[in-house]
Amino acid sequence: MSASDPASGGVAITRERMKAIVGGSTGNLVEWYDWYAYAAFTLYFAPHFFPSDNKTAELLGAAAVFAVGFFMRPLGAWIMGIYADRHGRKSGLALSVTLMCAGSLLIAIAPTYESVGLLAPAILVIARLMQGLSVGGEYGASATYLSEMAGRGRRGFFSSFQYVTLIGGQLVAIGVLLALQATMSRPALEAWGWRIPFAIGAVLAVVVFYIRRGLAETESFTKAKVSDAPKSSALALFKLHPREAMTVMLLTAGGTLAFYAYSIYMQKFLVNTSGFDRETASRINGGTLFLFMLLQPIAGGLSDRIGRKPLLIGFGVLGVLCTYPLFATLETTRDPVTAFLLVMGGLIIVSGYTSINAVVKAELFPAHIRALGVALPYALANTIFGGTAEYVALSFKNHGWERGFYWYVTAMIGVSLIVYIRMRDTRSNSAIAED
Repeated sequence: MSASDPASGGVAITRERMKAIVGGSTGNLVEWYDWYAYAAFTLYFAPHFFPSDNKTAELLGAAAVFAVGFFMRPLGAWIMGIYADRHGRKSGLALSVTLMCAGSLLIAIAPTYESVGLLAPAILVIARLMQGLSVGGEYGASATYLSEMAGRGRRGFFSSFQYVTLIGGQLVAIGVLLALQATMSRPALEAWGWRIPFAIGAVLAVVVFYIRRGLAETESFTKAKVSDAPKSSALALFKLHPREAMTVMLLTAGGTLAFYAYSIYMQKFLVNTSGFDRETASRINGGTLFLFMLLQPIAGGLSDRIGRKPLLIGFGVLGVLCTYPLFATLETTRDPVTAFLLVMGGLIIVSGYTSINAVVKAELFPAHIRALGVALPYALANTIFGGTAEYVALSFKNHGWERGFYWYVTAMIGVSLIVYIRMRDTRSNSAIAED
């Protein structure tokens, strides 16, 4: 009995499948922990790489390097997506975590500006480029692997763990920061303690690498490898599957923008607009993200029963109707409990997208080009709409029309809603089932 046979139901198969899901999910968590650790510890390491009498100048230098890593993600999606389609999902997962390990280790041992001058920020840039490539490739490889290994009746549930681990990585990075702040003096943390989280990330990545090397390859890839299908490439993707690629970009646009608005940008919104202090805003943000993380498998499992399309349409309709009222109400909210409930309401709506976006994309493409089809259009849309969400929001506020951002988010969710209504339900029309 084949360990990767999705049609089989023996106990050994279930164990192998669970091992694959855990291996894929754990690696994703470590990837995102390493990615967010940079942002969490910027205040501590920025002076070592961008020394200046101006604290803002130091942070801007570190932020620029962060942005460079972010904009490397489409390139990583392109290169790593092709690699996973041609050499296997397991190989793609192993390569992505290797790059992340190398990037984190490089930051952990990097010399400072005081020691080597301009070489120090150059090393930081190289490390961040490696991490950007890694994260860009991780999405397509892990989304494809989890979706293919899950089995017909559990794809929504198991693939939802991609966002569980994405959010979990962010929360773990914050947790490590809080732990080091509680156990180390500020001078020690500023002098050398900031290296610890990157060393932790590198060690965890090594552990995940060995876990992933022992994973089973998916049957979908095995069959595609011996078929006469054209090789995976960007040209083949947009020439042979233009409708599916455009569908991924447009269904992602509203969802990723809403996710970044309610998660990454929300903490700043609660401080700059609602008027909460930083500590209260952090507690609201952390608490809502934790509950949001727990919601993902519930919504993913629901999609296995009623289909993907109802959840996507539910997100689209409620997002169009509720985004403006939620943000407008948060503007004048001074009660932390009320703010918590409002933010949580927005994240519950967004769960209709985040919990199943990975499996929906995977179910659109044939196996020979699936990893690239999932990764590249998503990375492009994520960079354009998700990566710029905070900048756009602050630009609207700076020009005196903050509510313009609420309308912008609403409009993009509306664009995605049109796609949700017109597209097929991938649960009942899945390209993975055709493998």
